[in-house]
Amino acid sequence: MKIALYPGTFDPITYGHIDVIERAREIFDKVIVTVAHNTSKQPMFTDEERVKMIREVVRKFNNVEVKCFGGLLVTFARKNHATAIVRGLRAVSDFEYEFQMALTNRKLADTITTVFLMPHEKYTYLNSSIVREIATFGGDISEFVPPSVRRHLMKKFKLTTSF
Repeated sequence: MKIALYPGTFDPITYGHIDVIERAREIFDKVIVTVAHNTSKQPMFTDEERVKMIREVVRKFNNVEVKCFGGLLVTFARKNHATAIVRGLRAVSDFEYEFQMALTNRKLADTITTVFLMPHEKYTYLNSSIVREIATFGGDISEFVPPSVRRHLMKKFKLTTSF
């Protein structure tokens, strides 16, 4: 069984992330969306909230799981018998960092391959920071995140009207 991890902060998950998940699940037998517990970041949503949001979105896929992890990604990959790490590339600006991480992960675990997937071109500008910024000011984020994620954002910002 070919298992891939798709790690990220997912704060919150966007249609761009979902597009990458859909592409990965066609390539691999199982995709584990891994919510990173990163001590250097201060996400808006807790680990548990992010896991819950992602599970709501991916429950329609029979070969996608959601887990939370902290520590080295390659250690988590080994524990879950993953042979690949999926990373989304939106733009050239993503490549340098992702390339460095892929080479570092290869050095740490040469049996785990990093696979770069590009989301559909309509999502290349999209990231979670943009969604949070728009939501902060009550802007319409319906083109960027699924309805269930919009509801979580409305609750987080204590908004009474829908985006």
